[in-house]
Parts: sequence; C-alpha cells; structure tokens
Amino acid sequence: MNDSDRRNLERALEFADELASTLVERDITREILISDRFVQWAITTPLYNVGEFDSHVSKELRASHPEIPWSKVAGTRHRLVHGYGGTDWTIVTEIVYRDLPSFADQIRGLLR
Repeated sequence: MNDSDRRNLERALEFADELASTLVERDITREILISDRFVQWAITTPLYNVGEFDSHVSKELRASHPEIPWSKVAGTRHRLVHGYGGTDWTIVTEIVYRDLPSFADQIRGLLR
C-alpha cells in the first residue's frame, strides 16, 4: 500500500469512527436519524468525508480488495452531496448502522 492510500484510508476510518462514536454518545437511534433533520445534517458531513477519502484510493488497491464496497461508499457520498431528488433517510440509516461499521472493520484490517 502506498503512502497516499494509507493516508486516505486512515482519514476515512477516522471519520467513520467519529460518526459511530457520536451516534453512541448522543444516543442517536435509527428512529431519530430517520426523523430529525438536524441529526441528518450532522451525520452527513462525516459520510461525505468517508466517501471523499474512499474515492481517492488508488485503482490498484481497489482492485486488490474487491470485497470492499469502494464504489458504494463513494457513491453514497455522491448521492448525498448532489441530492438527486431527495435523500431516502431509511437507506442512509441502514448505511450508517449496518454498512459503515463493516466498512470500517475492513479498512482497519487493511491498515494492520
């Protein structure tokens, strides 16, 4: 892994972990995330950043780890940033609570 990929993965992981910690510290449940506009805005920035750093990982590293959902992570960021007719917060909630922890664990494994 080159230095740039390592830095990008470390930053993506940092934002994923900060988001996970914030959800626990502030007792943000799935129901709150689906219904509270302020909370939705608050979680979007870390998701943007995870997707942004993910999108800068080299094609070589992506190809060598096809089990990691690189394009889905970057695509989530793209959809949140550009809107595309609205955001389905039920889907975002599943990403935050189900997919992001798994992605973070995969990144942690790569960085070891």
